[in-house]
Amino acid sequence: MEPTRPATLVIAALATTALAWIGISSLWNSLPTLPWLPPLTLIGLAIFEGFEAYSTRNRILRREGAGPLQPLVIARYAVLGKASALVAALFGGLYVGMSSWLLTQRGVLAKVSENLPQALLGVAASIVLLAAALWLERACRVPPSERDKDLPRQGRMDGRREGDRTEDESLDR
Repeated sequence: MEPTRPATLVIAALATTALAWIGISSLWNSLPTLPWLPPLTLIGLAIFEGFEAYSTRNRILRREGAGPLQPLVIARYAVLGKASALVAALFGGLYVGMSSWLLTQRGVLAKVSENLPQALLGVAASIVLLAAALWLERACRVPPSERDKDLPRQGRMDGRREGDRTEDESLDR
């Protein structure tokens, strides 16, 4: 699994921002007041992922007081971090689109002041979740061992490429 690419997150956020701007500008009169629950949920998820990133990193580095961690749990946390980063980019784009449209309509529409705090909190919560998700994904990386540092970056774990034979394997033929 490869790390999350920043370009993927930027494209997702920009596309969602454009769609949110178009959607809110055409459907504004029929939309209810924005709820507080989604931004608060994003903040709660960011707190959880930040805590798990800190804990996971300490366990991988085998710091004192940190117990062992199962490899499958680390893989699940890496997937959670990757997925949460994309969700944060999508929600961030949504809230940026809404916030920017609401800020342009601030003096024109009366209902704007009721929705702007939730939209701005959504932007902030998305940024915090994005940071926590990327931190969790990075915390799941296992540092290279001393043996791995001497080997070439590409190839198999034992330093040989596919098709290479050892002296013993050549003699068997």
